[in-house]
Amino acid sequence: MADDLVRFSVAMPEDLLVAFDEFVARRGVAKNRSEVVRDLVRDALIEEETAEPGAEVMGALTIVYDHHAHGLQDKLHHIQHDSFGLIVSTTHVHLDADSCLEVIILRGEATDVRTIADRVLGTKGVKNGGLVVTTTGNMA
Repeated sequence: MADDLVRFSVAMPEDLLVAFDEFVARRGVAKNRSEVVRDLVRDALIEEETAEPGAEVMGALTIVYDHHAHGLQDKLHHIQHDSFGLIVSTTHVHLDADSCLEVIILRGEATDVRTIADRVLGTKGVKNGGLVVTTTGNMA
């Protein structure tokens, strides 16, 4: 059955186990070794699945940029309008007098999502950012 838990053991060097236990402790009181191992396995499977050519993914592209940069907002809007079929939503936040944060939610084929992210991140005036992708499927 899909929801039945199966026990298995893992052997590892003591220093690695100590470091892992410290990692588990940082994850919070609701987490134990088993929960964290399940989280890590899911993460690895999602990373592999979203790397497959043709895989449908959801992505969150976060960028920080200088809104005074000449023509930057027009360039960003142009990229987004060119990709409107893949962009689900955007959120714009003013960080300070000069900087803005934008989160662009994308859904589509993995290569297309990464291509849009690369175009946005490579636009002059974008200070930094990153793309996080996940599967659109259900992971146990």
